[in-house]
Amino acid sequence: MNEKIYDLIVIGGGPAGLTAGIYAGRAMLDVLVIEKDRAGGQITLTSEVVNYPGIIQTSGEKFGEELKKQALGFGVEFLNDEVIEMNFENDIKIIKTKQREYKTLSVVIATGASPRKLGFPGEKEYTGRGVAYCATCDGEFFTDLDVFVIGAGFAAAEEAIFLTKYARKVTVIAREPEFTCAKSIAEKVLSNPKIEVKFNTEILEATGDGQLKKATFKNNVTNEIFKYESEDGKPFGIFVFIGYEPQSKIFKDHVEVDNYGYIKTNEDLRTNVSGVYAVGDIRPKKLKQVVTAVSDGADAAMSVEKYVIELREKLGIKKEEKKEQVKVVKKDMEFLDSNLKEQLAEIAKKFENEIELVVLKDSSEKSIEVENAVKDISSVSEKIKFTSYEQGENLEIEKLVNVERFPTIAILDKNGNFSGIKYSTVPGGHELNSFILAMYNVAGPGQKLSDETLEKIRAINRPINIKIGISLSCNNCPETVQSAQRIAVENKNIQVEVVDIMTFKDFKEKHEIMSVPAMVINDKGIFFGRKNIDEVLHFI
Repeated sequence: MNEKIYDLIVIGGGPAGLTAGIYAGRAMLDVLVIEKDRAGGQITLTSEVVNYPGIIQTSGEKFGEELKKQALGFGVEFLNDEVIEMNFENDIKIIKTKQREYKTLSVVIATGASPRKLGFPGEKEYTGRGVAYCATCDGEFFTDLDVFVIGAGFAAAEEAIFLTKYARKVTVIAREPEFTCAKSIAEKVLSNPKIEVKFNTEILEATGDGQLKKATFKNNVTNEIFKYESEDGKPFGIFVFIGYEPQSKIFKDHVEVDNYGYIKTNEDLRTNVSGVYAVGDIRPKKLKQVVTAVSDGADAAMSVEKYVIELREKLGIKKEEKKEQVKVVKKDMEFLDSNLKEQLAEIAKKFENEIELVVLKDSSEKSIEVENAVKDISSVSEKIKFTSYEQGENLEIEKLVNVERFPTIAILDKNGNFSGIKYSTVPGGHELNSFILAMYNVAGPGQKLSDETLEKIRAINRPINIKIGISLSCNNCPETVQSAQRIAVENKNIQVEVVDIMTFKDFKEKHEIMSVPAMVINDKGIFFGRKNIDEVLHFI
């Protein structure tokens, strides 16, 4: 009877979802935003935002962070989890995540869209070996190499400009006779000395050996076929930016979608289901930009406010007084801000056992950064112990965790035994939530798994060493990391190391990694792309 019923649950933490949260929070509604990756959505992958009214220039990452801070200031709660099921049939909606169920009077769907694949021969085979879809995640891998960008829209134009920071030369391949984005952006591309544009052209095939080495293209006007082959055996890159696919699959049996997978809404942003709204790139619209996303969020929140007030009256649910809104204060020189510390402290209260975080370090600046971060994390609870050793100071612990690089963070269980999980990176960016989940799983009770999945995990009776190459700016990495380390907690035969490949470039070069996440198993097989627990189990 006392279980909390939210006024609004927002599924998705991009600009549209966060704006819905801001406006609803400001209207004194109880709001929960559920985001499986990083609050801010795909805008955080955009290097430069220059077309948002009132903001001359900012980075996508900063813009997303400011939106979240603003939402927190209006009392909006955040949850890092994945929605797996829902029930929209009744007045009180049920949202089920991987961890638990939540009740709410209304829902805003803001899950956005993900990059489309083109389907040319070699695209699948060389994904992670030269073919990529995220310039922010993978652009640095192509420093001083040639890069091709496939597409003629806004994303292709913007990412082509971004890639000139790293690439020796960028060639845009566009089937269209001209760019389909705003002329101002197109002109920037056309005037950039590092960019060549080939219109009326498409890619036919990509080939190579271990990495991408050759590509074939065709001019559809002249029928000329030309080939590119990398010099001196060096790889090159093909970045595909041909639009986005709406992330609506999980909602198809619950709300009406069109033939392209977009969720239909009316002018109030309501779907065909009372109390359920859709905002941003998940719904059909002419212009898919951050300015239209935030407009959707604001409009939906106003519709939600009216709907919730009327539904509360209908159901006789008394409105609880909301706590006074808090001002967000920026803090420097801390790894965790005050809000994150509060959230982590609440999670630590659920720990069944103590854990220990051991930092194995050398004299590098990165070791100092890692040590300070882990100190800050451990400070939130007495259940999280912290220890630090210089290289060679404690050979027993180095051997116990099989440390290969410094700095490394090892997570030990209540008995001081190695949990099988270690991080050779600062546990920040997109991987902060992964690190928190790792602590929660080691301390217990841990994330729930089905009996079938547990049986598969526990049946593994041979040593498995998994190294996952990541970058802290990659929003596809956390699911793979979280899946692998959850498996390691349940089976002592399995060890997982999370490696920042921009810090440990020898690891990147050894395994010829050109994209993240890159999952290396027993230092032999390598698998690219986002993977859930079942997919990780399949590969090991």
